[in-house]
Amino acid sequence: MDGFMRALASVWTDSGFASLTIENIIMILVGLVLLYLAIAKEYEPLLLMPIAFGDIMANFPNTGFESEMGVMMAIGFGIKYEIFPPLIFMGVGAMTDFSPLIANPKTMLLGAAAQIGVFVALAGAMILGFNVQEAAAIGIIGGADGPTSIYLTSKLAPHLLGAVAVAAYSYMSLVPLIQPPIMKLLTTKEQRQIRMVNLRPVTHFERVAFPIVVSIVVSLLLPPVASLMGMLCLGNLFEVSGVTARLSDTAQNALCNIVTIFLATGTGLTMTGDKFIRVQTLEIIVLGLVAFAAGTAGGVLFGQIMRIASGNKVNPLIGSAGVSAVPMAARVSQVVGLRDNPSNYLLMQAMGPNVAGVIGTAVAAGTMLAQFGG
Repeated sequence: MDGFMRALASVWTDSGFASLTIENIIMILVGLVLLYLAIAKEYEPLLLMPIAFGDIMANFPNTGFESEMGVMMAIGFGIKYEIFPPLIFMGVGAMTDFSPLIANPKTMLLGAAAQIGVFVALAGAMILGFNVQEAAAIGIIGGADGPTSIYLTSKLAPHLLGAVAVAAYSYMSLVPLIQPPIMKLLTTKEQRQIRMVNLRPVTHFERVAFPIVVSIVVSLLLPPVASLMGMLCLGNLFEVSGVTARLSDTAQNALCNIVTIFLATGTGLTMTGDKFIRVQTLEIIVLGLVAFAAGTAGGVLFGQIMRIASGNKVNPLIGSAGVSAVPMAARVSQVVGLRDNPSNYLLMQAMGPNVAGVIGTAVAAGTMLAQFGG
């Protein structure tokens, strides 16, 4: 009997239950909440579900995930050594149509203006006591680009990766709730009713030349983001060239889905209780909201400038699509415009600043990497 009891005691001592801390329990509950949001509310389920499950697994004691070589450590290497974000960008490039931006290149300015949120949050983070590298990682949330946020944070502030990733993807999923009030606040009903002319047709040569030129110029200007921009443009070239349909299909579907699973799960695995349960986490979430709101406002306000300069030919609503949540932000511009003018279709015009925002966020990340190290 004594031997049996000692065996039971040994099993308990070696189990995760005996080593479970209050921080682990809280983070497991956080993971369950994220799972609920992903499944029941459909908030970015393709991302939040693996992040949430990674969070739950990360808080199981005595697993050896961080100390013993295995699949979990290998997934972590994919983030640590910046393998996954560029591969995601290849898939994004294959799924992105740059034609609206090529047809109306002035909308690149709206994508640039929306990046003001990044630098507003950077300044706010430094005021709150974050160092410049941490502030840069927090600020990039304002770009509403999850892979870029993970890429920059893994280089500048890897200890903040979990909080930054959760904030970035959460606000991406909440675009339809966050943006409309800001858009309506900064525009009048008459301005929201402005109809824009149809975009000109884009030639095959222009569609092929665009990713090649962008890749060369941005990579030479900002070498730290050459891998992101190079893979984004390569994926787009697969799609528009017309001769690599199989590669485009693989990049858009199989490869992108596989890498998304690994990237999101690996991000969740960084959300251990000792790293996540801090006042800093709440500050990051608040600053992320400030960044996203400021980016939306910056895009709309610059849209107002373009409206005035064009003689009321530009609907300022398309400026809100300058954040790089593709194509959700463009759809929000369309929906808000339709509410005041049911015959006003802004989707294609809004896609211009939307895809420009993807490039703009990568450029902002490259600028901060060049300035602050990495």
